[in-house]
Amino acid sequence: MPAKVYFTDLRCDLEKNLLSKLANLFDKAELGKIVSSGDLVALKIHFGERGNTAFIPPFLVRVIVDKVKSLGGKPFLTDTNTLYTGSRVNAIAHLQTAIANGFDYSVVDCPLVIADGLKGNSFTEVEITGRHFRKVKIGAEIYQAEAMIALTHFKGHELTGFGGAIKNLGMGCASRGGKLAIHSSIHPKVRIERCIGCGECLTWCPVKAISLIDKKARIDSKICLGCAECTLVCRQHAIGFDWDEGAEVAQQKMVEHALGTVKNKKGKVGFLNFIMKVTPACDCYPSSDTAIVPDIGILASFDAVAIDQASVDLVNQSEGLKDTALKKAFKSNSDKFRDIYPAVDWSIQLDYGTKSGLGAKEYELIFLDKKI
Repeated sequence: MPAKVYFTDLRCDLEKNLLSKLANLFDKAELGKIVSSGDLVALKIHFGERGNTAFIPPFLVRVIVDKVKSLGGKPFLTDTNTLYTGSRVNAIAHLQTAIANGFDYSVVDCPLVIADGLKGNSFTEVEITGRHFRKVKIGAEIYQAEAMIALTHFKGHELTGFGGAIKNLGMGCASRGGKLAIHSSIHPKVRIERCIGCGECLTWCPVKAISLIDKKARIDSKICLGCAECTLVCRQHAIGFDWDEGAEVAQQKMVEHALGTVKNKKGKVGFLNFIMKVTPACDCYPSSDTAIVPDIGILASFDAVAIDQASVDLVNQSEGLKDTALKKAFKSNSDKFRDIYPAVDWSIQLDYGTKSGLGAKEYELIFLDKKI
């Protein structure tokens, strides 16, 4: 039976604003049924890197906070620390960045909790049955919550093609050790002929795996974490991958961590995908490129695979915007994410998510809006 995926567009008038439409989406999708009185409810969010502007606006997050509170739940906004060096590398810097990006208590009206602790080593080891793992490391505070709603900004991603609910569950809820395990099969390579020896990648690498030799960058694969951040930092596009099994395995590992995240929350997890400001890259970067398609809407579901399949379908059905990262896929029904990242097969996460029991790709899209 296809999963139900509810859709609200972004059209508003004097009687309906976006806040009321989001509240109506929450109600129509019956997301409230996962919340019992007294539940600690993790609202999994990406707070955005300092300088990024594409993350979900805090005033929209407040709508979900208020809904959970009205049901007797005790919501908290949460994310895990990053693997790479940036403004969210530890809990102190992470919280400071979140507040600077507008996620202050006075705005969202609930606590902010970094789920894997001060330095990323607070986790719960969860047993799963996967192709790559028998145990995965999930941020402790996320795993210990009674219920969870994943609030996801849907966008492109250099390693997984797109970043949606599955990535938010898997990579987003993994502790630093879990993230390292996901990325361990990925090692970028330097295209020597393109490298100008600027050294910018050296300052970004969290483990100093990159050095300059004869004025050219070199990456030590024995040290490299595989975080993949250097690939977009390089302005000369001199860093890429040998795409053998790396992206495929990383997506499968991500799905297996997602399975660990939801293992103790059967019937207690909901998803909201915000298909707005669909940028070509992740919110982990300290800037946001122009959106590749017009803003589309917000989706709600209880199925992580179905909501991501619906999201990517809606993006690909849209007309692409010119003067963006898109190269050729401007027509509707063209693959926008494969156009930006031609070596990445984003369908792997959806197929493996279905095979592993995380969800199913078949969905029924339920429209809540009439044309204004």
